[in-house]
Amino acid sequence: MDIGSHYIRPVDHSHDHGSALRFCSSCGGPLAPKRVKESEPERPVCTRCGHVVYLDPKVAVGTVITNGDGDIALVRRAIEPGYGKWVFPGGYVDRGEVPIVAAVREAREEASIEIRLDGLINIYAYAGAVPIVIVYKASVVGGTLDAADESLEAGWFAPDDVPWAELAFRSTRDALRDHRRGLLHPALL
Repeated sequence: MDIGSHYIRPVDHSHDHGSALRFCSSCGGPLAPKRVKESEPERPVCTRCGHVVYLDPKVAVGTVITNGDGDIALVRRAIEPGYGKWVFPGGYVDRGEVPIVAAVREAREEASIEIRLDGLINIYAYAGAVPIVIVYKASVVGGTLDAADESLEAGWFAPDDVPWAELAFRSTRDALRDHRRGLLHPALL
């Protein structure tokens, strides 16, 4: 399906519905997979009280940050998953936190820089994966790029020098490719 200049891939209905969950948070009874509605996948349901567990996705943000020369800020991860691999600054949105505030916070925490958000590159979600990743285009407006919280090192990379084979996540690769192609939703900030 084509929506403007963006290709939308067919939907894959695979879901992660908490196969590791074993007990009900309401009564402590055992959970078992059950189809609650015909049109939905199986979900963990308490065999004692009938409580249905709806697992929410985690929301993460990232920023493709450029400097005045058009170089891109990347940090090498100091934590799992993806230890030692390169990513743009990003992380999870705290409950009640506005995603754009989280994006600015994560750039400061992971790369020691202050940024201005210039628009939304895209939102990335993959079948079977827990996080939904919101990625913004940003410009550096202060600070000096440096490895900070959860980073081993940081560096500016010319677009042709991005270490594609050493990127940590599919969303990192996809967002950098979309950024390179000029995809941007400036009105969605």
